[in-house]
Amino acid sequence: MDSEPTRPAAPGPDGHIPGGVRLQKVLASAGVGSRRRSEQLIGEGRVTVDGRTAELGTRVDPLSSVVHVDGKRINLRADLVYLAMNKPRGVVTAMTDPQGRPCVGDFVSDRPERLFHVGRLDAETEGLLILTNDGDFAQRLAHPSHGVVKTYIAEVPGPIDPKVGRRLSDGIDLDDGPARVDGFRVIDSSGDRALVELSLHEGRKHIVRRMLDVVGHPVNRLVRVAVGPVRLGDQRPGTLRKLTGQELSELYREIGL
Repeated sequence: MDSEPTRPAAPGPDGHIPGGVRLQKVLASAGVGSRRRSEQLIGEGRVTVDGRTAELGTRVDPLSSVVHVDGKRINLRADLVYLAMNKPRGVVTAMTDPQGRPCVGDFVSDRPERLFHVGRLDAETEGLLILTNDGDFAQRLAHPSHGVVKTYIAEVPGPIDPKVGRRLSDGIDLDDGPARVDGFRVIDSSGDRALVELSLHEGRKHIVRRMLDVVGHPVNRLVRVAVGPVRLGDQRPGTLRKLTGQELSELYREIGL
């Protein structure tokens, strides 16, 4: 496991941190660009540290400094991990399972970090699941108050009455309160089978399945294809990838970090 850097002194009145790491070095390590490119960005006034426009020679604390480039927050900490997983059907969303069923933890058992999943997908639901060791990030991302939209594709019995989308958008009553989708569209409909896309920011248990069941289209297969700006794309089931800097910056913005 990567060791945490030594904590430098507190910042002075000008924002500089004696004993900190040079900003261009930190930006280069974070993948923003080479040191020369990072120096150019600083010189153009496109980098801020803790709300102040950075200058060449600025030193920062990678553990606590908040750095933005062109308004987008940059992750400075090499010890924090953010992964996108395509969870296969039949895998339990848990890091361990006392019943011995296949679980998410099996896919990261060889990693040194203590990872955990953000939210959950039921065992029969496939698709995008975010794993991290950043507790503050995970808590904010999972909390419905931040309104991060999740997008799903469901295979359901067809055909789909045009009124179904309106009902879901207007809101329907479930046993634990009303629920509504942020978006709904029919992707494909052929005979007695249809594919629909739903987006919503709620995270109640089985909410997509329950909503579609109420409108007469019980789910045969369900895949989460996006969480905010992070999309599943053509990522294969059972695989993991690091979130890109762009994805992470956009998630930071959505959850207020």
